[in-house]
Amino acid sequence: MSRFTDKVAVVTGAARGIGAATALRLAAEGAAVAVVDLSADRARATVDAITAQGGTARAYGCDVADLDAVEAVFAQVASDFGTVHILVNNAGVTRDNLFFKMPKDDWDTVLAVNLTSAYNCSRAAQTYMVRQRYGKIVSLSSRSALGNRGQANYAAAKAGIQGLTATLAIELGPYDVNVNAVAPGYIATAMTAATAARVGADAEEHQRLAAERTPLRRVGRPEEVASVVAFLASEDASYVSGQTLYINGGAR
Repeated sequence: MSRFTDKVAVVTGAARGIGAATALRLAAEGAAVAVVDLSADRARATVDAITAQGGTARAYGCDVADLDAVEAVFAQVASDFGTVHILVNNAGVTRDNLFFKMPKDDWDTVLAVNLTSAYNCSRAAQTYMVRQRYGKIVSLSSRSALGNRGQANYAAAKAGIQGLTATLAIELGPYDVNVNAVAPGYIATAMTAATAARVGADAEEHQRLAAERTPLRRVGRPEEVASVVAFLASEDASYVSGQTLYINGGAR
């Protein structure tokens, strides 16, 4: 497939997990990918994997919670590749704790990295998208947006993504910019392994228990989220905007 030939995509938090899988998927379908993570060194393994498969990618270091840094990196991406057509807001962290134990710093960090970063990157990207009257923004929400014990900060941020998505779809739609979100359930990543550790569980056992509560009787893979992100970033979803699609194996 070559749905993204001549398209430039920016994927944040792309050093590993869902971000890396998404960068690889977009590149495999023809996009030139700006692989963004906290440092360029962290992003380089994903770039190497893309180039090994014949794709085009460059590594960029950026603290996406810092608006000035975001604007600078988008300007560099536009200088390197010409413009920005696709943005995937994937960067995220967890700082899990019961609410009454949650330090203010952990609240601030999770909101900044998971939600404010999407504001920062979307604000920078829309400058190019509005000008060219074309763009696709896909942000990562989560099943936790519906509430999850020990994740008041993460749940609030991921619920915020859904509100931001719906609003940007309204405001950017007249410029032919589609804005959507995906909300994964349990996906086997380093982040969910850290969640298992938080509750004193082995990662494999934690996955097994999650699978038992899922109608498909397994947990998800990063590549399965990446395929849905790619759909929403493509012309196959040209009349889809303002939506949050849950990717959770049928869990309610």
